Amino acid sequence: MSYVTRLKKEYTERIVDSLKQEFGYSNVMQVPKLQKIVVSRGIGAAVADKKLIDHAVEELTNITGQRAVATISKKDVAAFKLRKGMPIGAKVTLRGERMYEFLDRLVTSALPRVRDFQGIKASGFDGRGNYSLGVTEQIIFPEINIDRINRINGMDITFVTSADTDKEAKSLLTELGLPFKKN
Repeated sequence: MSYVTRLKKEYTERIVDSLKQEFGYSNVMQVPKLQKIVVSRGIGAAVADKKLIDHAVEELTNITGQRAVATISKKDVAAFKLRKGMPIGAKVTLRGERMYEFLDRLVTSALPRVRDFQGIKASGFDGRGNYSLGVTEQIIFPEINIDRINRINGMDITFVTSADTDKEAKSLLTELGLPFKKN
């Protein structure tokens, strides 16, 4: 028997039925699901110091458990001394088992470590059922050794769902365990 993550098992056993009842779906295939999670980080100071990109790729790889890639600029910006093709950030796209594992670790161990945590804002939806969340410090993840980081950076986490509306996506993410703020 193969390993199935806790959240994926909970999704198939409980969340699908809950969302079917809430929105009146007639078919299981209509129920929205989490398609991917993209974790990205922009490093503006990488124009001057190329080593920062390597540190960012290494940290994202440690956090997500999947190899991160450097992102490159698409055009020249003279005001920032930026040339086309220069590395300016890092990102990783998670799907399948790793996606559910990362979401589980984010909800159970990383977000509770944020100082004065009241929940995440519900204003990060884009109108098409996707949600973006900003994390100000990478040290909330237990995989990061505080002694080995050279500077504290934030990152963006985007949850891409198959939901058509923000209400459906918020219900799905709430059922998966994301702690949204109460209004």
